[in-house]
Amino acid sequence: MIWLDIKAKGKPDFTPLATHLQQVAMVAEKVATEICANVELARYGAILHDIGKAHPEFQRRLVEGHRIGDLPFRHEIASCLFISLFDRVMQPTLIDMVIAHHKSIRRDVREKGLLDLTEEFEKEEVFNFHASDWETWSPKALDILSELGIQVKPLSKEEAEDNFFYVYDYCLKRFKEKGYSIDRGLLEAADHFASALIDKTEIYIKRLFQKPDLNFYNRIHPLYPLSLKSAESCKPHSIVVACTGAGKTDFLFRRCKGRVFYTLPFQASINAMFQRVSTDLESDNPDLDIRLLHSASSLAIKGNAVEEKILQGHIGSAIKILTPHQIAGIVFGTSGYEATLIDIKGCDVILDEIHTYTDITRAIVLKIVHMLKDLGCRIHIGTATMPSDLYNQILDLLGKDNVLEVKLIDEELDQFDRHIVHKIESWEFAFPVIDQAIKEDRKVLLVCNQVQSAQHIFKHIKSKYRNIPSMLLHSRFKRGAREQMEKQLIGKNQDGESIGQYNTSEKACIVVSTQVVEVSLDISFDLMVTECAPLDALIQRFGRINRKRNEQTIGKLKPVYVIAPFETEKEAKPYELQVLQNSFSQLPDGEVLHERDIQRLIDEVFPTVDMPEIEEHAIFKKSGEWTINKLTHRPKSLLLERLDIDNVACIVEADEQRYMMSDCEEQMQMEIPVRYWSVYKFKQLQEGNRPFVVPDSAYKVDTGLNLGSLTTAKSDIKYQIL
Repeated sequence: MIWLDIKAKGKPDFTPLATHLQQVAMVAEKVATEICANVELARYGAILHDIGKAHPEFQRRLVEGHRIGDLPFRHEIASCLFISLFDRVMQPTLIDMVIAHHKSIRRDVREKGLLDLTEEFEKEEVFNFHASDWETWSPKALDILSELGIQVKPLSKEEAEDNFFYVYDYCLKRFKEKGYSIDRGLLEAADHFASALIDKTEIYIKRLFQKPDLNFYNRIHPLYPLSLKSAESCKPHSIVVACTGAGKTDFLFRRCKGRVFYTLPFQASINAMFQRVSTDLESDNPDLDIRLLHSASSLAIKGNAVEEKILQGHIGSAIKILTPHQIAGIVFGTSGYEATLIDIKGCDVILDEIHTYTDITRAIVLKIVHMLKDLGCRIHIGTATMPSDLYNQILDLLGKDNVLEVKLIDEELDQFDRHIVHKIESWEFAFPVIDQAIKEDRKVLLVCNQVQSAQHIFKHIKSKYRNIPSMLLHSRFKRGAREQMEKQLIGKNQDGESIGQYNTSEKACIVVSTQVVEVSLDISFDLMVTECAPLDALIQRFGRINRKRNEQTIGKLKPVYVIAPFETEKEAKPYELQVLQNSFSQLPDGEVLHERDIQRLIDEVFPTVDMPEIEEHAIFKKSGEWTINKLTHRPKSLLLERLDIDNVACIVEADEQRYMMSDCEEQMQMEIPVRYWSVYKFKQLQEGNRPFVVPDSAYKVDTGLNLGSLTTAKSDIKYQIL
């Protein structure tokens, strides 16, 4: 490659610009082929998109990390100075791909879009800055373009100026149009893919856009009634209502025809589902790209302005396991939304356990369903406990004639009675029950509604039962550590064989957790004590007790203890106190919880389902119109302010240096998911997912991040010296 000293990326890779452009071009061609876009234009746009980085100002800032003067240098603008090398009919598409692949052309949160800069500064000043030293660096840029197959010619500064004003005029007109740009999304997706994988790009391209072989899920077993029901139907969409352990996941996958996006409400749930699906499909799909997307955002901050970029993951994966956070970026038009849009368009989307969401999340999910339907997706919804009101709203949205509805009959539900519910007043009443269970070598699961409560209970358990294996599980551990903990909890090795720990142990053990255990974790414990939650969430929690079913266990019952709701709204968080009180009142006490009664109980607690109005925030409207200005994105979304979700990441200060020198996969292992407002005052890195750096003293290996201690935690002086 020519001019290897001209770099596209800084530390730790220092990728040469020519190498990066070639890698992005390979991905862009593949994506264009799969989505029926113009392959030649996709390649040209990929090669052009970063050529402005050959400018000496960019190369200087890559090393020194700061700018001189008031005017920002934007390599997208410098790249477009070469637009006349291409036929005029190609230029609009190429501009769409290049000029806004990082920034909105107007109203960028940091005011760095082309139309932002030309409002703050004179247009001639913007051009002259980006074309400075033209005679020095443009020949090098032309050499790189020529090396990558572009037919070049010498470009005078006057022609570059004509190009600048042509692009400027085009963007003025484009901004007045409404809708999304497929071409912009294509380039964003290709750039993200190549930037993440670097020298592995060519290898991984071969795995893109593969249709998974899902024959594994055609397995039949008499104990799983859904496995006996046909999934064949000409109806594109599905709603499956069935209790935990009935084979719902298998049935949902059997309904899929192409690439699959599988969403679950909790981050810990997606970890477990990723491991499960990977194991299930490995033998039939040895090279399948199954991708896990954590519910996190990359935040860029300037003063009080915050820009949210939802992490999109690699385009073209056969199966993606994720939370709705990433998909919702399309609804709200956050940075990178078009890349996610072209990835999901026409795919199968499984929305599992959507009833467990908060009211605002539920409203967003319904908006997602509307948007996915518009994009030609096949939507498959699974639930154990959905209020009838919500069920009917979904049917109305999708059209009843378009939905395959599957439910278990009462006789089938009777085979899933497995819990005796006991109501107790407080944790004090639970400890004698736990003592007896430990003496009888039972596996005990304790569930709290808040991380801080779980940490408190765990410390008590560790002190009281020192010789009993115990574990705390919640969302605020380092991702890598939590994944290892979940594997230990499930108690099986990579081959699915028992390792005799926790879930597969024959001896007493105790796991303390938050609601992250409600969905997807395939564990079967003997006894539960849980704080009161909404009834639908409680049913999910109960599904981790006496879950293992065989001919010997059917009809056997195990106890679950539910602690009465707290007395104040603050203590009830993250739930509403009235919902907790209603849920607690509907539960039996000292009696069997019959599966055939659950729908009636759910409808008693949730006779109607409130749907907060989000139409004003969404870029996709009820009318089916897209209302966002082209080549723009929203700086932040309703998600950041309203969703009860850990949407940013932090790292501990001891990991800072290693984080900055690691690749994206290693960086993710160090990250701890948190809410923005809990860490926004701390230093933020600009590498990777832009994590905030918190003091080491706030994090413990066995209890995770303690948010309560962040206000008093002190940084270690040795890391300040580094």
